Amino acid sequence: MMVSQMGSHPLIQKSTSLFNLMIIFIILCSTTSTTTLNLIRPAQASVCRTSCGKVPINYPFGIDDGCGSPYYRHLLVCSESGYLELRTPSGRYPVRTISYGTDPHILLTDPFMWNCQDGDNFRPTRPFSLDTSTHLSLSPQNDYLFFNCSEADVIIEPKPMFCERFPERCDSSCDSSSYLCRHLPECGSAAYGRMSGSTTSCCSYYPKATESLRLMLKYCASYTSVYWRNTGATQPYDQVPEYGVRVDFEIPVTTSCLRCQDMSKGGGTCGFDIHSQDFLCLCGKANVTTYCNDHDVTQHRRVGVIAGTASAASVAGVFGIGAGIWYLRKVRAKAPVTCGVQSNENRLF
Repeated sequence: MMVSQMGSHPLIQKSTSLFNLMIIFIILCSTTSTTTLNLIRPAQASVCRTSCGKVPINYPFGIDDGCGSPYYRHLLVCSESGYLELRTPSGRYPVRTISYGTDPHILLTDPFMWNCQDGDNFRPTRPFSLDTSTHLSLSPQNDYLFFNCSEADVIIEPKPMFCERFPERCDSSCDSSSYLCRHLPECGSAAYGRMSGSTTSCCSYYPKATESLRLMLKYCASYTSVYWRNTGATQPYDQVPEYGVRVDFEIPVTTSCLRCQDMSKGGGTCGFDIHSQDFLCLCGKANVTTYCNDHDVTQHRRVGVIAGTASAASVAGVFGIGAGIWYLRKVRAKAPVTCGVQSNENRLF
């Protein structure tokens, strides 16, 4: 009877319940830690899309975070309808093509710029700009045509004659004798004749900075960008003008990326850690810092994650059990022996 009464002591039952709750809490924490470690994984090669619509997406670009080079992170956006856009400080612009060869560049379309279909209708526009902190730059193959500029604020002169008379001010003039003004791309002679017969004026000027372009648009009705597309034909017919903006980019070449892409070493995809932005080789089953076929590194990382999870759970379990036993002994040492009779001295609450 003495043992039975002691086992039913409220203080002992309360201590046992607290101990059981502590054990359950430790198990839940260990499960949560394992789940968290399984969820925190960088991007893998299987989630790096290689195209958006008809535009191929190769290194150094990526439309999924962690893919490509961190220098071009968050610059390209692929819409749900499959249209690729370049994000810049002045807005988002549709991407027509991306060339990754010996002359890497992006061709953009600016819907706000003037085109032949607009005629004399000059819609409000916005100055195109690029983030100078990126590895993107406006191509020198772009020409800019400005329409109906104020002659009181803009120097509109035939450039050869003006530069001969004022060589120190040559770069600040807008060339009214530009070849492109006399041969507007895709417009034809009839469209040019209509513009020549109207009050529309045209001059060519290459702004050296975004502020220069913004200032020109302050005194001009509209503008457009024309780039020279290489046709591959023999000179002088190897280039033709087309509307659009050409943006040049650099392809960062690193030993780590070349080794990662090497098909004999697994043919991985170059990427980066989304937190530290350190290089990662994205493989089908795991991400490594070397190359996909480096089994020692891959296996070491996997074992490390598992061992780390087990160690964390073990340490937490030992600590929790020890704390529970210490608390149970402390309570039992202070509990008066009353043979199961509750009094004001042994009441917990």
